Amino acid sequence: MIYLDNAATTWPKPESVYQAVDQCLRTRGANPGRGGHGMARAASLLLYETREALAELFGIADANQLVFTYNATDAISMAVMGLADPGDSIVTTSMEHNAVARTLRLAQSRGVTIHVIPCDSTGQLDLQAMAAAIRQKPKAVVMTHASNVTGTIMPVAEVGKLTKEQGVALVVDAAQTAGVEDIHVADMGIDILAFSGHKGLLGPQGTGGLYIHEAITIRPLRVGGTGSLSESDLQPEFMPDSLESGTPNTPGIAGLNAGVQFILQTGQAVIRAKEMELTGQLLAGLLAIPAASVYGRLDLLGRTAVVSFTLKGQDSGQIAHLLDQQYAIACRSGLHCAPWAHKTIGTLETGTVRLSPGYFNTQQEIEQALAAIREIAAQGGFIHERDFS
Repeated sequence: MIYLDNAATTWPKPESVYQAVDQCLRTRGANPGRGGHGMARAASLLLYETREALAELFGIADANQLVFTYNATDAISMAVMGLADPGDSIVTTSMEHNAVARTLRLAQSRGVTIHVIPCDSTGQLDLQAMAAAIRQKPKAVVMTHASNVTGTIMPVAEVGKLTKEQGVALVVDAAQTAGVEDIHVADMGIDILAFSGHKGLLGPQGTGGLYIHEAITIRPLRVGGTGSLSESDLQPEFMPDSLESGTPNTPGIAGLNAGVQFILQTGQAVIRAKEMELTGQLLAGLLAIPAASVYGRLDLLGRTAVVSFTLKGQDSGQIAHLLDQQYAIACRSGLHCAPWAHKTIGTLETGTVRLSPGYFNTQQEIEQALAAIREIAAQGGFIHERDFS
């Protein structure tokens, strides 16, 4: 199989990730913070080490301001629902994933006003409109760092400068960028950073995190046992315990730590350069197919390794099905849980086929995928049953 669905979850993982999960289950399988014995202390140390590694990666001064979550969606829900009150206003963009959009709609149903700033057909933010909205002093700006549909990178640092000037909180969804793009929370003016562990950070599914600036207090989304202040039936108010209740996904966090260590040792610049090389090859090949329409930026500037396309007169779902069944190429079709983005770029009715190469893909695999797409395009989507093994 040629795996080109890394925007959904990266695969394969570094070998060290598999080994870390296995070793954790075998040697650190106790409950962190819930026992004084050696194995429980070893599990607690693992969480500490992972927090420190993530803090290094994101330029976070105090690793205790970083809490573990189940995924980026969980982190975004924690941030928005723990920050916004009835009567508040929140500004966002028209390229958001449903992790943001649905959370904001829920907040809206509870009395929060939502302002959606438009983006153009390539997914580029209208920065002037964003600046005007920020001057109205909303409670927060909640925005993606990069679109999971077009790969368009948003001007987070520019928005961060504007929010800092107005005293507005900036909440960033880094699901598509954490581990690949440079993220420094202080330099970029990010007050709250939500990220997934299973994408660019190369960790297992069921892992993610949320960084919160020490000047901001978030109401807990969940409360319960933390292993601290056990004599009290009130939730601790200090970080990270205030937002981390219940037994964590310790084996997953062990794998996440290994993924982060792989990134730190390999270098984000090296990983990004490899992904951009493959993305450039993919873009060039698709643009040479007359029937193909490619969405988002058509160059490598200001984008991630996410490429969406359609073939004239062909169903996106059928294209993805043929790529899977006839060519053993894994991709994704449809709306990618981002209807706002598809409405913005004009593909709400058709969806797109999304190809997202990762660090472990090869140029040969990209060329095989392009060859398959050329054949599907030439035959109008109808491919005779053949043995492609």
